[in-house]
Amino acid sequence: MTTHNIKGEDGYNISEEAVSPSPSEQFNITDQEQDEQRLGLLSEDVEKQSIPAEVKAESVKEGAEYLVSTRKKLSFLAIYFALNLGLTLYNKAVLGPFKFPWLLTALHTAFASLGCLGIMILMPHHLRLTRLSRRENYILIAFSFLFTINIAISNVSLAMVSVPFHQIARSTTPVATVLLYKWLGRSYSTATYLALVPIILGVGLSTFGDYYATLLGASLTFFGVFLAAVKTVATNRLLTGSLKLPALEVLLRMAPLAAVQSLFWAYATGEVGRFVEFTNEGGLTAGMIIALLGNGFLAFLLNITSFQTNKMAGALTLTVCGNVKQCLTVLLGVLLFNVHVGLLNGVGMMVALGGAAWYSKVEIDAKRATSAGR
Repeated sequence: MTTHNIKGEDGYNISEEAVSPSPSEQFNITDQEQDEQRLGLLSEDVEKQSIPAEVKAESVKEGAEYLVSTRKKLSFLAIYFALNLGLTLYNKAVLGPFKFPWLLTALHTAFASLGCLGIMILMPHHLRLTRLSRRENYILIAFSFLFTINIAISNVSLAMVSVPFHQIARSTTPVATVLLYKWLGRSYSTATYLALVPIILGVGLSTFGDYYATLLGASLTFFGVFLAAVKTVATNRLLTGSLKLPALEVLLRMAPLAAVQSLFWAYATGEVGRFVEFTNEGGLTAGMIIALLGNGFLAFLLNITSFQTNKMAGALTLTVCGNVKQCLTVLLGVLLFNVHVGLLNGVGMMVALGGAAWYSKVEIDAKRATSAGR
């Protein structure tokens, strides 16, 4: 018996076992017939080995998030939502006097860098760097620029438009995400598209107020919406695409670059000079330093959870979660900070939360349909 190791077109190693004919049979079987037999065996093996590859390709088309258990997905979403909302309230309640967004971003990314580095040193089995090509390193550098440019555009545009206009524009990020995925060749069910309508409409009503925007401000705001969608989808591709990098590794490779870029923006916009004045005037008290350290640690936990939730739940679900957070932020503002809202704002919150519940049901149904189809 002879064994031939052949590599098929799809990259699988195929072992072919052929029984060597006896001397008497060699005269009855020509070389051409033996080749045809080998080709027949090879064709059957290739067809068998190709099945997993086809299933994998179909899974990627449907979305990696549908391969994750519902319980795990909901757990990560709950943790992400709690940390996201908690950091927003923390910033409002504790860091009100600290008006330095770029320095705060630099603090967050520095904490992410140090936290991931600490995990790699103390728990190396949880974080090991992958050997990347030059092209893949360039992709991660570009991703870090996308991260900081997204923040820059948001900050610049917010100075040119009213807060309600900025909020209602940012609520359309799920639409930009859907359009971006459409361009990349992925589509969702009609029920998913319909479920996005009350979510966006509800956020618009809950943040309804004095809409004001210059032409440049409106343009930059919607460009920021596009960049936010690109960042979320790009994060998902880094975690579930061809690279399939762990969330901690993406954060470790991206955060130091983003920290340096944030410091550069802080210097370019005059934040560093204003921070020196703030310090000289006694604003940087011991209590403020402790609050900043707690804020950085909370942001580190949120960054890890955000990346992992993007991988588990998908980019679109993450943008929907951001919309729901806006509504609950307004609601908690009413309860905790005595913020006054009108009837229309209250109706908007209910509509958005109802839309989120509908979207969750649609996603669970899609998960069940995907599981049943396998």
